[in-house]
Amino acid sequence: MNRSAGILMPIFSLPSPHGIGTMGQAARDFVDFLAAAGQSYWQLLPVGPTSYGDSPYQSFSSFAGNPYFIDLDDLAQAGLLEPAEYQGIDWGSPARVDYALLYETRYPVLRAAVGRLLAAPPADYGAFLEDNGDWLENYALFMALKGENGGVSWQEWPDEVRLRREEALAAARTRLADEINFWRGVQYLFFTQWDALKARTNGKGVSIIGDLPIYVALDSADVWAAPKQFQLDEQLAPVEVAGCPPDAFTADGQLWGNPLFDWEMMKQDGYRWWLRRIGFQFRLFDVLRIDHFRGFDEYYAIPYGDKTARNGRWKPGPGLDFFKTVNRALGRRQIIAEDLGFLTDSVRTLLRRTGYPGMKVLEFAFDAKGGDSEYLPHRYEHNCVVYAGTHDNETIQGWLAAQRPAVRRYVRQYFHIARREDLAWGVMRGGWASVADLAVMQMQDLLSIGAEGRINVPSTLGGNWQWRLLPGQADGALAERLLEFMKLYHRGPKPPAKVKRRVEGGQKPKKG
Repeated sequence: MNRSAGILMPIFSLPSPHGIGTMGQAARDFVDFLAAAGQSYWQLLPVGPTSYGDSPYQSFSSFAGNPYFIDLDDLAQAGLLEPAEYQGIDWGSPARVDYALLYETRYPVLRAAVGRLLAAPPADYGAFLEDNGDWLENYALFMALKGENGGVSWQEWPDEVRLRREEALAAARTRLADEINFWRGVQYLFFTQWDALKARTNGKGVSIIGDLPIYVALDSADVWAAPKQFQLDEQLAPVEVAGCPPDAFTADGQLWGNPLFDWEMMKQDGYRWWLRRIGFQFRLFDVLRIDHFRGFDEYYAIPYGDKTARNGRWKPGPGLDFFKTVNRALGRRQIIAEDLGFLTDSVRTLLRRTGYPGMKVLEFAFDAKGGDSEYLPHRYEHNCVVYAGTHDNETIQGWLAAQRPAVRRYVRQYFHIARREDLAWGVMRGGWASVADLAVMQMQDLLSIGAEGRINVPSTLGGNWQWRLLPGQADGALAERLLEFMKLYHRGPKPPAKVKRRVEGGQKPKKG
């Protein structure tokens, strides 16, 4: 990875008059902004369909795309919608995503579009179904059955479909044929728009960094369709679930509730489930950030049914063998390891042996005592990615406002932030100036937004995943300012090399 920079900006945070950011004109405008600002990367959060709690890290599928991200204006341009079918709807505030409102308003519009799509399928529709059949058929059936059962988790479905008895599934495919076709059509619309957006992004010299959660949601097509890959009992209930132990920030730890992988089973078949999952992600993204990298070294297992994470225990993960298998099967790919949190020597060794860059977060570097934290830029090696903060952290302004005066003084001193200089830009400047190969900043920090711009507060429900950019905020003046810093710290795209004129016979070109 060459010396470069990027911006972390979720799709849902893009401007749009229709309730949530999409893959339409605002996304294309943002790509233009990235290119004008000298950015080489656009980092996203997971783009799968969200479930209860609206978290992109708890999705109904590791493969499917989020229906909310389908742009309605582009559907109208393609002849799949009439403007009157969506332009008069109340989509909520342009500043925050209202997921409850979207759930009620978005799907009737998508049903109208899919109805027209299926009435005259495009030439590539059959090929799309065939190319994606290994995951799409299970996902479409899963969503159709979920709708038939009132939206409850598949663990509450009747046994014949919960346990995937073939006769019951065959009957469901017939009974729910129209719903299955709807969910297939939605995914065709998503990936058609995604492919166009990615081509435009790459064409502008910008690469996309995707985000892969290590775990999948219990209520997902992934677990329902492949229960043997997970630690489930005979009734397909989890034996233990994922989380993190208690620490200085959370006395009860973090109880995520995701089912744990049966790593022994996965190793026996060459990690085929994971190879499909990672391989598919690299069809979407140029670079992949793998969340909770520590879980491949050791994972924290909490007894299913516990109300806190206090009684969990660490168990060995698949280790280096897993990543060697990935490299053999998929080739050497660009992967960023999310190695945050308490790290043991074995995790550090695993990271070093994979060769993947880890993450450095500037907000973790400072305390009033001025300790020599590994997150301070003078401790970095080249092979890392520096962030001021991530989607799980405060914005820089929000973080600094919550610190004691001694910490704010330390930050100013460390980065030599002048009295009149914007604090957020002073901190980001420190990241850009560091030796880290890649520096990624949140869009909110480029706008110097306070605590109201925070994306997520871990282990909480409500109010998360809602912040949105307003029209006009990512303007030409901001791009020019950012580009100047990219030039100053040599993080912009490299200019093309000058091509020497070829001279026949070894003669030097004549002057004049």
